[in-house]
Amino acid sequence: MKFSLDKIDNDSKARAGTLTTAHGTIETPIFMPVGTAATVKGVHQQDLAQDVNPDIILANTYHLYLRPTTSILEQAGGIHQFMHWDRPILTDSGGYQVYSLADNRKITEEGVAFKSHIDGSKHFFTPESAIDIQRTIGADIIMAFDECTPYPCPYDYAKNSMHMTHRWLERCQERFAETEPKYGYQQSLFPIVQGSVYSDLREQSAEFIANTNAPGNAIGGLSVGEPAEEMYAMADTVCSVLPQDKPRYLMGVGTPINILENIALGVDMFDCVMPSRNARNGMLFTSEGTINIKNKKWENDFSPIDPNGVSFVDSTYSKAYLRHLFAANELLGKQLATLHNLSFYLWLVREARKHILAGDFASWKNTMVRQMDKRL
Repeated sequence: MKFSLDKIDNDSKARAGTLTTAHGTIETPIFMPVGTAATVKGVHQQDLAQDVNPDIILANTYHLYLRPTTSILEQAGGIHQFMHWDRPILTDSGGYQVYSLADNRKITEEGVAFKSHIDGSKHFFTPESAIDIQRTIGADIIMAFDECTPYPCPYDYAKNSMHMTHRWLERCQERFAETEPKYGYQQSLFPIVQGSVYSDLREQSAEFIANTNAPGNAIGGLSVGEPAEEMYAMADTVCSVLPQDKPRYLMGVGTPINILENIALGVDMFDCVMPSRNARNGMLFTSEGTINIKNKKWENDFSPIDPNGVSFVDSTYSKAYLRHLFAANELLGKQLATLHNLSFYLWLVREARKHILAGDFASWKNTMVRQMDKRL
């Protein structure tokens, strides 16, 4: 994997870069649609490729391990072959999913024992097995196994958890070094900065992670309920420590405004279920604010969802038609809404890149934040 910085904005810390993997090139800043179970929910791969056109998508180690299982994925020749997707894929390590199973898991130094959310069966993840599973899945970028702390989190718990995450990282890197990729192309392992919302812990963790000289670095444990200003403060602290010449991935973030503010702090990569999940509930993101397409006010509005034409949906279907599909409980409504929201997120980060390269990102960002903060 190679990463080059194309430009840093003059009036912020925003960066435009180019990340090259075995399955293609990724222009940053980038948003990764979430394909948890080897599918971006409700969207055909052909529509995803043509209409959303993401450089990279994300899949989930925990879910793929449980279903269809690593055995099936290996028989298929890895996730790219299995889901018929020839562009880059990133897998998270399952740490966040284990965190979300608070009532059905036990964390020890060795790893995490948990019960499947599907059938209650018992399983055990270690840093080593997380690497083995991700080797078998076959994503281009894989994540170290970590503990995602909750919010709020006592200082001592956050500190102890951070140090355990660092020890787990050393085990992940050792296992990664002693194993080989299975499908004829290289994989890259990203470590994860932790430390909750404590700036001294975040700084310590970022320094530890920076010293591992990994090809890229992630920031975890944010967007778990903390106020946005605390998220931004932690991202700023971490980005000031992480190396300039490596991509920075902020995990699980977030709203369009969150993404723009964190781009301004120096983050390069994002993922979040929000655009697809909210779309299925009728919330649409636009460059002028958010729309609840279920509202009666759109019943006879034949204008496009977004006047900027961020998706093929905007050039083809009206607000009135999408409102009708939701009112009639037609599945096409959820599908078109998902395509629109994902397209909007990709449009947003690509516009951000254009303005970084043009040198006017900061002023453009401030205007966009004001517009997107409206409820239409």
